[in-house]
Amino acid sequence: MIRFGIIGTNWITDRFIEAATEAEGFVLSAVYSRTLEKAQAFAEKHNIPNLYTDLNMLLESDTIDAVYIASPNSLHASQAIAAMNHGKHVLCEKPAASNVREVKAMIEAAKANNVVFMEALKTTLLPNFRTIRDNLNKIGPIRRYIANFCQYSSRYDAYKEGEILNAFKPEFSNGALMDLGIYGIYPMVTLFGKPSTVKATGYMLESGVDGEGTLIASYPEMDAVVMYSKITDSALPSEIQGELGSIVIDKLSEPHHVVIRYRDGHEEDISIPTALPTMTYETVEFMKMIRQGSIESTVNSHDRTLISAEIMDEARRQLGLVYPADQTGMY
Repeated sequence: MIRFGIIGTNWITDRFIEAATEAEGFVLSAVYSRTLEKAQAFAEKHNIPNLYTDLNMLLESDTIDAVYIASPNSLHASQAIAAMNHGKHVLCEKPAASNVREVKAMIEAAKANNVVFMEALKTTLLPNFRTIRDNLNKIGPIRRYIANFCQYSSRYDAYKEGEILNAFKPEFSNGALMDLGIYGIYPMVTLFGKPSTVKATGYMLESGVDGEGTLIASYPEMDAVVMYSKITDSALPSEIQGELGSIVIDKLSEPHHVVIRYRDGHEEDISIPTALPTMTYETVEFMKMIRQGSIESTVNSHDRTLISAEIMDEARRQLGLVYPADQTGMY
């Protein structure tokens, strides 16, 4: 059994708990919230035996072995490093941190304390991502990767009415790139490695975060295009183009239907049924690393998390997207 503490009490945490309970040996042991009312409500909702309003008390307790962090992006690094310094393993929601400097500090903490640190980017651990990777050879030399994730945010209507919620606040290291763009960037890095160059464009909102954007990454023999938005919807799939055909992916963040369309006109459905909730697979991977005594996943590795952060830092530099976390010297 591996006992988990939860940091962050929002809708994504509800989804994580629902999925993680499908993982063998998962035990939900504790929850932390800054307010007692929220901690009590969340603990009652999920039958959690231990609740804390002091983060250090949670981390110093012997009630947990690991934490799942789903707090605002700007808090990820400080909370994860504190947890690892107390010997706790860390599964941290994407994006892992606000910037490269923080990611490096998190990786160093994992090494220093010999604990697992893994970014909870679900796509790369799903069955249909594995089938994409395993079938790339069928479409010949790869020439283009197109990732598309444009999803109109329910919070954007409030924004247009003058109410700026957390999703559009720079102090929480938020915006379209961090929230949705990473779903195109991390799989790109996993499949093709670090690009040679990155060019970014986007639309900046008056609150100081990006509403949408496009990233073009260049590789020696191919290009990659990552499109993302929180202020528009898109019905377009994602695609990997090769000289012999293309792999068409219905939804890159949670691929369910994956088809190879060959140049001669025939199609091959290479989809694999996703038998478990999508977040179960990341939980299983994380727990496997703990049991193996590793400090990182071979799929969602430290290096891939770092490269993805480097790409986003460069994209933000070009967009003029600056967070308060970039200007602090904590790490």
